[in-house]
Amino acid sequence: MNVGDAAQRSGLPAKTIRYYEEIGLIAPARAANGYRDYSGDDIHRLAFLRRARNLGFSIDDCRQLMALYQDRDRASADVREIAAAHVTAIEEKVRELQSMRSTLQKLIHACHGDNRPDCPILDDMAGAGAPGERAVSAGP
Repeated sequence: MNVGDAAQRSGLPAKTIRYYEEIGLIAPARAANGYRDYSGDDIHRLAFLRRARNLGFSIDDCRQLMALYQDRDRASADVREIAAAHVTAIEEKVRELQSMRSTLQKLIHACHGDNRPDCPILDDMAGAGAPGERAVSAGP
C-alpha cells in the first residue's frame, strides 16, 4: 500500500511516516516503480510508534523499544528500565509545571487586573534573571 493508505491505516500523517523512514525507524519495501510499499507489518510498527509517541517517549526511546519489540529474546527488564526512566522524567516535568503554576497563581493574585499600568506579572518577568532583583518564586 502507498504512504497515503499507510497514513490512513496507522493514524499517522504521511509526513511523519516519511520522517520515520528517513531516520530508520521503519523500512518499507519499494515497488518496481520505486514507490514505497507498506505491508501489514509496517502498519503494525507505525501503530506501535504512534502509541509510544503518544505516551511521550522520545525518538531514541522509540528506537530502543522497537528493537526490543522485534527481539523475541529480549528481557522485559530492558523494556521496564526504559519505561521507568520515562516515568521519572514525566514526574520531574510535573514538578516543574506545578512550580510554574504556583508562581503564576501568586502573580495573578498580586495583580489588580484593573486599568492601572503597573502589573506585578510583567514586573516579575522583567526582573527575573536581572542581577540583584528577586522574582516571585513558587518556593517557600
